[in-house]
Amino acid sequence: MLVRTLIFASIAAVIATQAPSFLGSDAARPDGAVSANFLSGAIEPVRTPAVDAGSGTMRLRADAQGHYSGDFKINGKTVPGLVDTGATYVALNETMARRLGYTANQLDFRYSVNTANGQTKAAHVTLDRVEIGGIRVRDVEAFVLRDDALSSTLVGMSFLQKLASYSVADGSLSLKQ
Repeated sequence: MLVRTLIFASIAAVIATQAPSFLGSDAARPDGAVSANFLSGAIEPVRTPAVDAGSGTMRLRADAQGHYSGDFKINGKTVPGLVDTGATYVALNETMARRLGYTANQLDFRYSVNTANGQTKAAHVTLDRVEIGGIRVRDVEAFVLRDDALSSTLVGMSFLQKLASYSVADGSLSLKQ
């Protein structure tokens, strides 16, 4: 049984879990650990104005705290999300996952997770599609955390790495497909 440590530290959470094969060897560090960041706690994203700069391009303006958030569509449903370039995966809480159609049978909370808010369980899912503006990405890996461990949806690198590019300039995050 392979044990890896996932570090979820956007705000502060260290997660120890039994890592399945979906983490892949390219994500692993030489010491067998995988780094990832997840925002936990009671922070809610503040939606900032988004500009659809044309098909396949999107720009999100930073809010007063410098965060980039917007209304994403995940599996066809509108979901407010906070872009977190430090997060390895998209992260959802259980309530949002259920709203997106994942049933109890599909959410295998077998991964023990220690977060800044205490211990919880996590499940791995693959989102059919994640969209914002004219950008559409399929087969995006995500973790589902218990509601008390994660209050909002984080859009991490499992989404961003499928884009042609993303960049920050002049207070805006530009996404290109």
